[in-house]
Amino acid sequence: MGVEGCTKCIKYLLFVFNFLFWLAGGLILGVALWLRHDKQISSLLEVKLEESQPPSSFFICVHILIAVGAVMMVVGFLGCYGAIQESQCLLGTFFVCLVILFACEVAAGIWGYMNKETVSGEMKTFYDSVYDTAMIENLDQDKKTAVAHVLKVFHETLNCCGKGIGTSLFARMTSDVCPSDWTSVNCHNKIDELFSDKIYLIGIVALVVAVIMIFEMIFSMVLCCGIRNSPVY
Repeated sequence: MGVEGCTKCIKYLLFVFNFLFWLAGGLILGVALWLRHDKQISSLLEVKLEESQPPSSFFICVHILIAVGAVMMVVGFLGCYGAIQESQCLLGTFFVCLVILFACEVAAGIWGYMNKETVSGEMKTFYDSVYDTAMIENLDQDKKTAVAHVLKVFHETLNCCGKGIGTSLFARMTSDVCPSDWTSVNCHNKIDELFSDKIYLIGIVALVVAVIMIFEMIFSMVLCCGIRNSPVY
């Protein structure tokens, strides 16, 4: 026999929240893998010009999310099994894991908020350096070809051209690199839009997970205490 009454309700509530937590871990893992292989982002972050290359901080964050999602799925399974088996040891371990994950999520959220403009800022700096190189007079043919390739990736991915003065670039480069119908679209704005959308998506998922984690910590401690005090355990 196991726990009875309200504690039994807590047991099944904890199981349900753990199942949601497990699903949330799968969601984070899926979103992270999608961000890692998103065509727009991959196209921009994998180009390079000689020694210059786009910032790697975004992919580092994505790889951390992949690890977090995998850990959450393992911890969620541990919580489900501990709740069904009414194991104080498993529930205690689960609670400690939740506290650590919650602390990491809060720290990551604070860091992400404070550095939310970093990735897009670094990407705009990289684009500007390539753009300015393209504007140099008498650029040798090999470097001109390399610059044109990088700019073409940016322009085709974001449907933009230049830093708000794209017509001057269009006059120097071929229409294959910067078609005339994109010259009025600022690439800086497009870069901001691309990474801002992804950051908001990550923030929404993290907020949902944080709420689930708070309920799980409460339920796991209540159930653990109920199991210890139960006369039938």
